[in-house]
Amino acid sequence: MSPNFKVESCSVDSDQGVKLHTKIFKPRNVGDDGNLVIVLVHPFSLLGGCQALLKGIASELACKGYTAVTFDTRGAGKSTGRATLTGFSEVKDVIAVCRWLSQNISAHRILLVGSSAGAPIAGSAVDQVEQVVGYVSLGYPFGLMASILFGRHHKAILSSPKPKLFVMGTQDGFTSVNQLKKKLKSAVGRTETHLIEGVSHFQMEGPDYDSQVTDIICNFISSIKQQMLQIRKNDNDMIMAVQSYCQFSLDTFIFMAFRNCIEFHHGR
Repeated sequence: MSPNFKVESCSVDSDQGVKLHTKIFKPRNVGDDGNLVIVLVHPFSLLGGCQALLKGIASELACKGYTAVTFDTRGAGKSTGRATLTGFSEVKDVIAVCRWLSQNISAHRILLVGSSAGAPIAGSAVDQVEQVVGYVSLGYPFGLMASILFGRHHKAILSSPKPKLFVMGTQDGFTSVNQLKKKLKSAVGRTETHLIEGVSHFQMEGPDYDSQVTDIICNFISSIKQQMLQIRKNDNDMIMAVQSYCQFSLDTFIFMAFRNCIEFHHGR
């Protein structure tokens, strides 16, 4: 066990009686974003994807003060149920984990991170969970062949107004850089990309890039925080302006009413 964090295991109930084996990486020293929880969704379970592939990133996030959560989707690892080809049942698993976290560990804000096939699955859950404030994709499979399985997930994340970041190696293999850029032209809201030069799809899934990916995620979190602070400042400025206007209008109204009363009195 790392001295910087501890790992707790639990079971989360999804639909159809499915039980999801879940791990929570809890930092011993919580950072400034203590109520932000990062939920990581693993690659395609039918190709061997499971939460163990995200252990490195989750551990590094916890070392940086963030609570990170990994889990096996249905049919993967120690979770019950049966995996699906298109991942729509797995979307329900993501939603179930997020809701469990909001109810049991006070996860008021959640960042969803999806790796490979986990990216479209997580993307379809983004707007179905109120607590989700942002999304990070690690190697989203936008390519033609992958779209046969996951194409119906694209619209959900591209139409989401929530901040999103797409991280990909320039030698991904499943999605070309041009395909990524073309697809993201239709995205709404804040949408960013981060390309890792010369890296393939499966290389980025490996432990060699865990530190780099963790730093990218943390930088994105910081930028979201700054954006939210600016929005709050703008809202406060607007409220103060409205209050000042209302006070001015009220003062003017009282003055005019008083003057009219005086004029009426003298007129009599």
